[in-house]
Amino acid sequence: MTRDADSAQTVGASMERRAESFLTRQGLRCIARNHRCRFGEIDLILHDGCVLVFAEVRFRRSTQFGTPADTVDLRKQRRLIAAASHYLQAHPSRLPCRFDVVAIDGQDQIYWIRQAFTADA
Repeated sequence: MTRDADSAQTVGASMERRAESFLTRQGLRCIARNHRCRFGEIDLILHDGCVLVFAEVRFRRSTQFGTPADTVDLRKQRRLIAAASHYLQAHPSRLPCRFDVVAIDGQDQIYWIRQAFTADA
């Protein structure tokens, strides 16, 4: 792995910890981190009361080419939905589910987008 890739992974892990801390302060409870499967990875899986939340954390230093949330395009949404389905096969739940995006920009602002997209995407 290159130095740039190591640095990007370090920044990514740091942003995921920031997002988790932010969400737990909002009352959510983290039940899993970095669920990986052949479809991709879900950064955080949390309970928000009686709702199971699959959260994608995105960071961009600059918004010159769009916001961090803009990077969760239809292709990424489909991969997250497939990864969530994989998780639910291994961990069955009757709880309603939602997909959130936690976007962090270079100014250290956190934007929490609840129900950023649905599994109908």
